[in-house]
Amino acid sequence: MTTWTSLEPASTTVDPGSSTTVRLRLRNTGDVVDEYRFEAVGDVAPYVSVEPPSIRLFPGTTGTVELTFAPPRTPDATAGPHPYGVRILPTEHPEATTVAEGNVTFTTFMEVRAELVPQTVKGRFRGRPKLAVDNLGNTVLTASIGGGDKASDDLSYEIVPANVQIQPGRAAFVDATLKPRQITWVGQKQERPYELSVRRSGFDPLPVNGTYVQRSLLPLWMMTTLSLLLALTITGLVLWFTYKAPVRTLAQPKLEQAAATALPEEPPEQPTQKPTQESAPSEKPDSSGGGGGEEEKPEEEKVERSPLPITSEDKPNLFVQFAQVRLVEGAGGCKLTATHTVGRLDDATQKAVKCFQESNDSKYGAFSQLVKNDGAGNLGRSTMTALLASHFAAVKTVQLKADEASPEVLWARNMLLWGTQAEIDDGDMDLAVNATKANIDYLRKGIQPKEKPSQGLFDRIKEYQRLFQAEQTGVLDELTLNKLKLGWINGQDEPGTVTAKDWLPAPME
Repeated sequence: MTTWTSLEPASTTVDPGSSTTVRLRLRNTGDVVDEYRFEAVGDVAPYVSVEPPSIRLFPGTTGTVELTFAPPRTPDATAGPHPYGVRILPTEHPEATTVAEGNVTFTTFMEVRAELVPQTVKGRFRGRPKLAVDNLGNTVLTASIGGGDKASDDLSYEIVPANVQIQPGRAAFVDATLKPRQITWVGQKQERPYELSVRRSGFDPLPVNGTYVQRSLLPLWMMTTLSLLLALTITGLVLWFTYKAPVRTLAQPKLEQAAATALPEEPPEQPTQKPTQESAPSEKPDSSGGGGGEEEKPEEEKVERSPLPITSEDKPNLFVQFAQVRLVEGAGGCKLTATHTVGRLDDATQKAVKCFQESNDSKYGAFSQLVKNDGAGNLGRSTMTALLASHFAAVKTVQLKADEASPEVLWARNMLLWGTQAEIDDGDMDLAVNATKANIDYLRKGIQPKEKPSQGLFDRIKEYQRLFQAEQTGVLDELTLNKLKLGWINGQDEPGTVTAKDWLPAPME
């Protein structure tokens, strides 16, 4: 044994999102000058830094290093005590390696987010929204779910389950059934605001507002149609009973015979026959096809629409090449190591894409639906957005300044384009191609050009925030990045279309 160690203090406490320091004292009890290197070990090692990383001590002298604990404010920093160790590696006597052990306790923090899916429901007798509750804290969340009208008592609520227990970093879905207390028989639809709340012991309730649109049993258009049909029926019956058809008879009155007289009888008048029919000249349509016809209109040029997502049946292309390069780097813990065809969604690539989708869906719970949106192993807008956003896996906020060039501009522009555009045209395609080529260059060669963000990029960030009803700050903050990382896109249920003439650009060499 050539060293003596002491941790001061041996046990400490730190709040996630902040830091604390522990001092490690080390004495060289050997007889030669030695250099000591330090390595943090244990579950909390990613959150520990040692400064300086190594020291050199003469025999009998003592040195000091500082251990800084900086756990992030995320569910990964689980509340409670965590043992840790610092491995001390002597250069001259490697066989004398020792480990100084201590204990650090992460304090508890609670962070809960909830949203209604969908926010507006419609129905005549009931509405069935879902409440998604996400535990972003570092301890188990136990809560009850309640409901109530914002201004009146027009709705009754059935909530299943009424109580939830959610592990850190996980989410739960609660089914709610809204029933109007009175049925609207006739008239226009009525909007009834309501509120579901997440209630925790010792905290104020977390409200989530929605709208139930109650439709009438007999819509206004149906009442109008029935009224018109009733009026027509009554009119027909009146005409039927009041109409008198004209009657014509062929009977002629009998002439009375006059008494005999000396006067000669006058011959009876011969009736003049009139023609019974008048022939009308027949008109024949002019079949000459002269100047009276209308000119034929030329057919409008049809715009070809290409479908999304990209599947194994599509030709090799730039976007599949990007997914391959990203997965070779091990995005989401899924590493593409098998032999594959560049740019083609072959079996090996599909397997790696499916692994990434399932890993993302498992990590973010019910909020990530890459397989549902794009199909297992396919490359759609959701999967492309999540693959691009995995570039910021260890980042909470991306600071983009209008007057400062940044290497993150191309990444941000590309992932926001896939996240906001449900229909990709020629202009969008040009932006996506240029940004994707730059992203591939960065992953393969470490080349990352800097570019100043345009006002259009800030507007697109605000547009993305508006789509999921967040504050439109124009900043890639933690909430916006989390949405991008889980692959949330504009039009979750729509695969999207492409109207660009150069769809599926060729891979890079």
